[in-house]
Amino acid sequence: MKQDHDALHMRTLSELRRGLRSGEFSATTLTEALLERISNAGGALNAFITLTGERALDSAVIADKAIAAGNTQPLTGLPIVHKDLFCTRDVLTTCGSHILDTFVSPYDAAVVERMGVAGAIMLGKTNMDEFAMGSSNETSYFGAVRNPWDLSLSPGGSSGGSASAVAARLVPAATGTDTGGSIRQPAALTGTTGIKPTYGRVSRYGMVAFASSLDQAGVITRSAEDAALLLGVMAGFDPRDSTSSEEPVPDYLAALHKPLKGLRIGIVQEHFDEGLDADNEILVKAAIATLEEQGATTVEVSLPNLNLSVPTYYVVAPAECSSNMSRFDGVRYGHRAGNPVDLMDLYCRTRSEGFGAEVKRRIMTGTYVLSAGYYDAYYLQAQKVRQLISQDFKAAFEQVDVIVGPTTPTPAFALGDKVDDPITMYLNDIYTIGANLAGLPGISVPCGLVGGLPVGLQLVGPHFAEGTLLACAHQYQQLTDWHEIAPGDFA
Repeated sequence: MKQDHDALHMRTLSELRRGLRSGEFSATTLTEALLERISNAGGALNAFITLTGERALDSAVIADKAIAAGNTQPLTGLPIVHKDLFCTRDVLTTCGSHILDTFVSPYDAAVVERMGVAGAIMLGKTNMDEFAMGSSNETSYFGAVRNPWDLSLSPGGSSGGSASAVAARLVPAATGTDTGGSIRQPAALTGTTGIKPTYGRVSRYGMVAFASSLDQAGVITRSAEDAALLLGVMAGFDPRDSTSSEEPVPDYLAALHKPLKGLRIGIVQEHFDEGLDADNEILVKAAIATLEEQGATTVEVSLPNLNLSVPTYYVVAPAECSSNMSRFDGVRYGHRAGNPVDLMDLYCRTRSEGFGAEVKRRIMTGTYVLSAGYYDAYYLQAQKVRQLISQDFKAAFEQVDVIVGPTTPTPAFALGDKVDDPITMYLNDIYTIGANLAGLPGISVPCGLVGGLPVGLQLVGPHFAEGTLLACAHQYQQLTDWHEIAPGDFA
């Protein structure tokens, strides 16, 4: 089977699946080609923390035997990478932090486990904002990730390593996590497709927690079809996760071809305010017009409390972060300060040395809003506003099937531009946070270029409407080719 497979990296996950099944190339050939590409082209991006090449090649041999025997699973032989927030047995799981930079997990996260059972081949672990806290992928202990469209720009965060690797065609797909937009925002800034499922749709077992009521696992891919393939494997009830839903998992691939005729699209007034870049607005509205041409109808809806989503999020999320980060104390695992004089010294120096500035900022903020005398004024009030935001979405979905708008206010911004101004950085998630507060599914797909940089179109649906979102995204991608355009230096 000696052929020229130099262009395998340009194929989507679904195309690679068809090639493997038809015998056009082997899983070993594919794995070798991508590992070589990562080695040759990946260094400039800093998208990886750990590569698992030897393990991947061993898995590829097993996959080739399974394919030859006709004993394939949904993902047999397909390469994937995992955000370094997912525990991986016998492989480093650092969460982008110094405090875990030597931690080797003794077990697999549910997402990793399910993909492994389905035959996926893990090529490595991707770089990320420390403990998923950040919107630019600059808070990682292992350095900033760069955007393949322009190496001076941020790929977004916290799943920036996953998005950068997929956009640069180093890998066809990657897992990510989304607490306030951390899959959709980097997908928008890198020209990839990123889906955050309904809260509880995918198990959080083995996914290191940042804000437990907001975190949700998802994927970053090149197309909605690829996202449907992976989500069908990942989704489903898991008794190990107390927040996991028992809602049946539909066949997402089968639903992709549902026509748009009759689909009711909600246009949120608050999305098109003075904070949205004018060129982004033009492209988003052009994408909506494309959906209308296929029979969808638009309805104006309002989310009156949307402007409160960012301050609400930055009370709720740090509060939960403060609780979740308490386990990292130098006693059980991870970094441990040397020669402590007593237990308090061990705690203080371990956490001071192990955590970066943004994690410390959120721990301090969260501890403050949960403290006596401030709980009612901040945390309890934020939870009340969170309910108002959820009610706004519920009212909107009584009128429409999906809400469509921009994913981010602007295209990718320069590395270093916002790192010293946390508030400006936080506002980059203004359009995405609401879905997390309400536990709703959302997807971002490329809808054009501004100054040579990608722009994302976001679709949000009611609970467990992933199939509708994927079908709408897929139909849009059948009519446009924005998702097929690769960054010039990585084509």
